[in-house]
Amino acid sequence: MKKKVSSSQRGKKNRAVGIRFEAKVRAHLEGMGWTVSKWMNTVDFDKEKSGRLVPAKRKYNPFFKALSIGTGFPDLVCFKRHGKKYYDIIGVEVKRNGYLDKIEKGMCYWLLENKIFGRILVAKLGKKRGEVEYIDFAKRYNKVQ
Repeated sequence: MKKKVSSSQRGKKNRAVGIRFEAKVRAHLEGMGWTVSKWMNTVDFDKEKSGRLVPAKRKYNPFFKALSIGTGFPDLVCFKRHGKKYYDIIGVEVKRNGYLDKIEKGMCYWLLENKIFGRILVAKLGKKRGEVEYIDFAKRYNKVQ
């Protein structure tokens, strides 16, 4: 007989899997020569229709009595030297299934239109075990820069 898993146990497991996958993506990007950091900002559409970049709010977990950080969108900011004076700057959103919802897509459009990032990549699980695939947001959703 299979034991029923509660929603809280499933959520705890999914968060742990997501954190491990994000660490794997970070290590993979660093191995490719990118300098990687957590992105601590997000796009706020609530106050203005045009949107603006604001610091991400911390989330409080009452069970652990701790504030979680790193709730910005996208998850990571990466930069790599390109020539002597220039850097390539990209944003990376880590999603195991590679799917962005409507709000996340809107944020990506805004970040690209306002030239916050040169590109936004969505990191997802590859077809082979342990593989990471990167989807270029602008190419996938026909966003011309």
